[in-house]
Amino acid sequence: MKNSCRLVPTAILALCVAMSAAQAQTLIEEWGTAKFPPPPALKPAKIDAKETALLVMDFTVQTCTQQRRPRCVASVPKVVALVNKARENGALIIYSVAVPNSVPADILKELTPAAGEQVLPPLGPDKFINSDLEKTLKDKGIKTVVAMGTQAQTSVLHTGATAALKGFNVIVPVDGMSGDEVFPELYTAWHLSTAARISAKVTLTKFDMIGF
Repeated sequence: MKNSCRLVPTAILALCVAMSAAQAQTLIEEWGTAKFPPPPALKPAKIDAKETALLVMDFTVQTCTQQRRPRCVASVPKVVALVNKARENGALIIYSVAVPNSVPADILKELTPAAGEQVLPPLGPDKFINSDLEKTLKDKGIKTVVAMGTQAQTSVLHTGATAALKGFNVIVPVDGMSGDEVFPELYTAWHLSTAARISAKVTLTKFDMIGF
């Protein structure tokens, strides 16, 4: 390209330079030109408690504080209300902690697990990896999981997507997943609602659209 461009008139040389610059672009250079897609539609969700598990992921004193992640703190009252309602109706509740060396006692007081409710140890963003979560769900006849947690683009995105790929129906209340700021939440909602083989199993909703 460079050698051929030296042999042509100035106008064509300018075109060659422009073409070379365009070819050098990556998505990083184009980042500011990207347009947001329209928001995905939220849909009502009906929970059959006998066949549903709530995954209450990483709501701990290390990850969900006003200083660390105020968007998580804002979601907690609604998460608590759904957990209590689901527990009253007999749904399976499974918790997790995130930070290395964190323990069940680190879960927020408002979301303290009831006796016998399982708490997964720090497993990373996908709670199915290095755990018996899939076996537990299938052994108990679970067909649907409700994915809630922080960060949205880690625990909710990866665990929710894996659950969908494993054949579970996945309910994601968008006001029950939090990030450090809004963009990770937007991305998570977009991915779960558009990705092949995942979106067909995912229902994006909000807490006041969930019923029993």
